[in-house]
Amino acid sequence: MKHVNVVIVGAGAAGGVVAKELAEGGLDVVLLERGGWVGPNDCRKDDLRNQRTSVLGHPFGPDDEGNPRVAVDSDGTELVLRPSEGGYQNNAACVGSGTVSYGAMAWRFMERDFRMRSTYGAVEGSTLEDWPISYSDLEPYYEKAEWEIGVSGDVDGDPFKAPRRRRLPMPPLAGSRECELLRAAARRLGWHPFDVPMFRNSVPYQGRQACMRCRWCVGHACEVDAKNGTQNTVIPRALATGQCELRTRCHTATILVDDGGKATGIEYYDTDGRLQRQTADAVVVSGAAIESARLLLLSRHRLFPNGLGNRYDWVGRNLQGHSYPRVAGLFAEEIYDDLGPGSGVALCDFSHGNSGIAGGAMITNEFLRSPYQFVQKTPPWTPRWGLEHKRFMRAGYRFHISVGGPVQEMPMWTSRVTLDSKIKDRFGLPVVRIEGGKHPKTVETARFITARCERWLKEAGAARLWSSVPGIKGASGGQHQAGTCRMGNDPKTSVVNRDCRVHDMPNLFVIDGSVHVTNGGFNPALTIMAVAYRAAAGILSNWKGGGVR
Repeated sequence: MKHVNVVIVGAGAAGGVVAKELAEGGLDVVLLERGGWVGPNDCRKDDLRNQRTSVLGHPFGPDDEGNPRVAVDSDGTELVLRPSEGGYQNNAACVGSGTVSYGAMAWRFMERDFRMRSTYGAVEGSTLEDWPISYSDLEPYYEKAEWEIGVSGDVDGDPFKAPRRRRLPMPPLAGSRECELLRAAARRLGWHPFDVPMFRNSVPYQGRQACMRCRWCVGHACEVDAKNGTQNTVIPRALATGQCELRTRCHTATILVDDGGKATGIEYYDTDGRLQRQTADAVVVSGAAIESARLLLLSRHRLFPNGLGNRYDWVGRNLQGHSYPRVAGLFAEEIYDDLGPGSGVALCDFSHGNSGIAGGAMITNEFLRSPYQFVQKTPPWTPRWGLEHKRFMRAGYRFHISVGGPVQEMPMWTSRVTLDSKIKDRFGLPVVRIEGGKHPKTVETARFITARCERWLKEAGAARLWSSVPGIKGASGGQHQAGTCRMGNDPKTSVVNRDCRVHDMPNLFVIDGSVHVTNGGFNPALTIMAVAYRAAAGILSNWKGGGVR
């Protein structure tokens, strides 16, 4: 195959951004994706489908056959899991990856999210650390992502937000009945509600129409292309340059390394299962935290016998997602007005500054739930079947509100991704083995946030509440997976430097959520994109000076 400047593994939130930036910068780029192009017809709006494949994003891959993972429980029990099972920690496998099926919240992290160690000290039993970059380093790239991908909302009402130079490019969607009820309750409590920033068109934007406010959003592709991801923004722009070639249904097996310790390209299995080789001046890994760590561990070499970037055993460590406390409230009057996507009002009053608590979470109302999804969230006093169950469904579905938030987890050395020694995928490669659990401080914070959610719903008028609080068992990941190739200045305690370059190698980069030192109390997609814009700018700058090659 023709030698190229850069090969990128993964066409998701980060890989799509990097491909666009490098291609527009004049570099020859090959972008590989293990899935294919998908759309609304690939995931019908069907309650039974939603129940059967309940993991967010799974309808867009990978398929259950040939893609297992191994999860190790805290008691040592090993489970071989399929992508449609919860402990698998799935991230969609398609062009755009999770940005096709996500709820599309577009949050900036706060300034203190980049300074967790400085803010809260050394938390015993954790690997809590500051990022080597600050919010101000990312601010211009946050702005670029908001305008190029397309974000609606209004965060002016959030007094805790970090400084910003421009407002969001689109106004917020009109509030639902649920949102307005919660907004008024928050204000009575002295809290500060505001409109959630969303990768969603509230008005026509960049040639795509506005959101039609349907109930089918999370876990689905948008029928009117109003939900903005890399698949309908930056990846088409990359391809339009003529400098970027996208190869779909290609599974990367290893990163090639020469005897001087430089990456020379990759080997991958093409859509027909044939092993191919693509050489390049530089390699960018953007497979998300679990698969990116796996690829580095698979890529062993005489100079790197434990995998690339893993000289000090940091690859795969510090796996984080988000622990979600959720509280539901039952109301006397009908709340449901069938106005999607549901989530629309949020609070950041408890993201930081909580006495005795390390970190916190943004709190918001949940996206609309289908009746079958509501079955999974019924209260403990309701039978799961029979007449009483049916009565509650009829009485409760249109009369309830759920709120919650992504608790900022404490990173842990023991929460990790490794390679399993026995189980192989369809190509004969060792599969991911996920180990570990959650830090006690994470659970403590989740309980704190649960209490605030309960107070919010009570003030809104809920007559009865029920809660779901995450426990300490089980590693966390899912579509918010992060941390396994953390960024840092010291090669002995991190995998990549502040520019996302692997410490040991001059031309190998990891650019995705795996470089997050901490994962914030927010959905991380916008931060992943901002980091990608910044890292791509660094590659182009060094390329012109000959530094990368």
